Amino acid sequence: METPRTDRTTYPEADIPAYVNDTLSAVTPSMAAALGVPGHDDLLGTGRVRAAAFLLVDGLGAQLLDRYADHAPTLAALARGGSVLRAGFPATTATSLASLGTGLPSGGHGVIGYSFALEGPGGIPQGPVMNALGWCAHAVPGSADLREDFPPESVQPHSTVFERAAGDGVEVSRLVPGFHHGSGLTRAVLRGPGQFHDVSRPEELVPGMLEALRGSGRALVYGYHGDLDRAGHDHGPGSGRWIEELERVEALVSDLASDLPPDTVLAVVADHGMIDTGDHRVDIDHTPELLRGVDRLGGEARVRHVHTEPGSAADVLASWREVLGERAHVVERDRAIAEGWYGPNVPDLVRARMGDVIAAARDTWTLVRTRAEPTESAMIGHHGSWTEAEQLVPLLLLRAE
Repeated sequence: METPRTDRTTYPEADIPAYVNDTLSAVTPSMAAALGVPGHDDLLGTGRVRAAAFLLVDGLGAQLLDRYADHAPTLAALARGGSVLRAGFPATTATSLASLGTGLPSGGHGVIGYSFALEGPGGIPQGPVMNALGWCAHAVPGSADLREDFPPESVQPHSTVFERAAGDGVEVSRLVPGFHHGSGLTRAVLRGPGQFHDVSRPEELVPGMLEALRGSGRALVYGYHGDLDRAGHDHGPGSGRWIEELERVEALVSDLASDLPPDTVLAVVADHGMIDTGDHRVDIDHTPELLRGVDRLGGEARVRHVHTEPGSAADVLASWREVLGERAHVVERDRAIAEGWYGPNVPDLVRARMGDVIAAARDTWTLVRTRAEPTESAMIGHHGSWTEAEQLVPLLLLRAE
């Protein structure tokens, strides 16, 4: 049965991407196609090169870059010749990294948010809500590592672009902070043959990426920069501290772009944008109407997965809609899937990770949990939902002939 649509004043229909060449899931397949790796399409018009690199600047939204272009002239100049993509839903780091790593939207790779419910061991339907960044039980102090009980290669079983490129003889390098090496999320979405280089300081990215690009053979190089995102969460996007970090990113990209070896393409991308949510908060932990009939909660402050007790889904849906009103898009899981929030295909295993009810915050509202998530609830900057400030990310391309 076709799910009826609501009008666009209450539903983000206009914001749902096609998940073809308009989201982050198009970036790495295009990089692989540029290197001649079979089975990949050049969705972004990259062209053929000997070596390809992409630098992920965590939290660099397209609207933020445009607003603060005076602090980043190199980035702004690249943006004028580049394009804008959507992060995909939800617009959050774990999901976007998985989309970049696999070339799939979230409904395909199954990393559907910052935290999400897993199937229990041995087929038990109710497993833990897992924090994807830490690969541990979410909102449980001192929770145990879940990599043994829930191997990342099983939670996200699809091959990565790195595996496919290495299988075709491409030399793969990943330059990431040391704590990323061997982490659950890395194993899930960045795995594959090749080198992992420990980059503990951002200034180590430029020489490391350039060295990896200067080999004689085909090369695929990935670099990660996370300080801008941290500044945005802690101090707010556009704050003095955030601008300082943007200027450091500007210097890093300028240095990298000025010394690219010939026959190389560099893509600078972001995983999401960010908004300053101020005090626009609904505290779920102190709103009994939002907890009635609820078994588990996943997601994050801008997108919530609400898993309900047996027989309670309709009542929970009605309660969340009544309490939140215009502060959130609140839909049943089947509707979100039918309307393509998570991409064109959502297998049953991934469907089970989604809440029976999904709430995507509107405007600058957050759906916090001050008891269960005190650190996250105290953040100033947030992301994840459908606003253009969260969704739109720059794709800055530079080719050295």
